[in-house]
Amino acid sequence: MAEFGFNEHHQNEAINYMRFARSKRIIRLKTIDSCFEDLKDSRLVEETFTVDEVRDMLDGLQLVVRGEVETELINTAHTNVLLLRQLFSQAEKFYLRLQTDISELENRELLEQVAEFENTEFKNPNKTNQEISKPKLAPLNEGGVSELLNKEISRLQEENNKLKGRLRTLETQAMGALDEKTRAERALKDLQKVKGEQQEITSLEDTVAALQEDYQKSLSVNAASQRDLQDNLVSAKHDLLRVQEQLSLAEKELDRKFQQTSAYRNMKEILTKKNEQIKDIRKRLSNSNVSILDTSLMNEPFASHNKTQNGG
Repeated sequence: MAEFGFNEHHQNEAINYMRFARSKRIIRLKTIDSCFEDLKDSRLVEETFTVDEVRDMLDGLQLVVRGEVETELINTAHTNVLLLRQLFSQAEKFYLRLQTDISELENRELLEQVAEFENTEFKNPNKTNQEISKPKLAPLNEGGVSELLNKEISRLQEENNKLKGRLRTLETQAMGALDEKTRAERALKDLQKVKGEQQEITSLEDTVAALQEDYQKSLSVNAASQRDLQDNLVSAKHDLLRVQEQLSLAEKELDRKFQQTSAYRNMKEILTKKNEQIKDIRKRLSNSNVSILDTSLMNEPFASHNKTQNGG
């Protein structure tokens, strides 16, 4: 820091402020990182998202990050004002009037020198720890400033204790709420399980009822089919008997009609004549023992009669 013309005391003060600003910056960056992690854990639980869902998540993240950054910038500005207040208060005790050049705050060369000094100063952790362990210099006005600092420290400690107590209370309430949520989720799962089992039982009952109804219908259909088959069998038997009777009548009617035909009468006359001829021949040949001739004459009328029946 020799380029800035600081003595050792002021250099240590500048280092302390840079350490304070660095710690605040790290905390705020962790807060911003936690915003993204919360978004990942709370919203990114599905594989696909619509455009509206992504836009909604990004808008929400934008609001959170914007709020964190804005809060840090406002806090940094207010912190710088408090630092100037300390410097101005000490200067006024010695009737000094300090002046600042706002344009130098954007001097790129000086800003790069400060960044290089910060990197060099905080690169070695051992050196940083040594700087922290250095004893603090006594204030110029031991009476007033020391008393105010002690009161401020006491107030901050008391406020810190109150915040710690409140934090413990909130943690206890949060743990109780978490336990209550866990019990509620477990009860909900049990209720859903019981509801699912009841639905399954109802479905099985409906299935059994449907099967019983189908079985009764099948029995009714089988009984009706059996009655129909018996009726058809009886009807078929009756039809068979009727057809047999009709066939018998038809045969009788056919024989009657055949006997009334001229062919039948002619055949009957021929047979009668042949029989008379046979009788005459037998009388004439009764003493000659010619059996063969007699047999052939007897077979001739029967052969003619068979031909006539087959032709009819």
